[in-house]
Amino acid sequence: MTAPAWQQIEPERYEDFWAPFDARFSFRPGYEQNDQAAINEPIPSVTVDLAPIFAGGPAQFAAAVDAINALGLLAMTRALPASQRLLVLDWQHPSWWFWPHRQALDPEPGWPVEIFPNGDYYVFLSEDMTTGTFGHPWEQTLCIFGDPLVNALAPLLTSWLPTKRAKP
Repeated sequence: MTAPAWQQIEPERYEDFWAPFDARFSFRPGYEQNDQAAINEPIPSVTVDLAPIFAGGPAQFAAAVDAINALGLLAMTRALPASQRLLVLDWQHPSWWFWPHRQALDPEPGWPVEIFPNGDYYVFLSEDMTTGTFGHPWEQTLCIFGDPLVNALAPLLTSWLPTKRAKP
């Protein structure tokens, strides 16, 4: 038995994590669907277009969501040390600590927050804010940033999804 992969952060600490994220990435939330990035995408980053997933039927959508989450987890286990935890931000909802390697070893893994942005902004972020993903549900994109994750995840996703933006 491994330690849990997810640990909820106390709700009263919400701003302790969102405020530094907002400051670093100039987060601009909005509910309207548009082609505007909601963050200043860092260098390096690759932003994948998820619109083809949203355009598919229910079975294709469900399978693609599972694939994004599985490939994201695979890339995290390749790119990050086994002991590394990530901060997971879910806009206007509880934040979490997440250990990808523990998630991979869990026989029945749950996802309180998914990598795929299905309904809200979802952020998976290293504690130093240099590596992670930013899911934008209305733009229908997933921004992958930081060398380790760009190198591990972007090739997996861009083999079947279009690139919307890239900053080498």
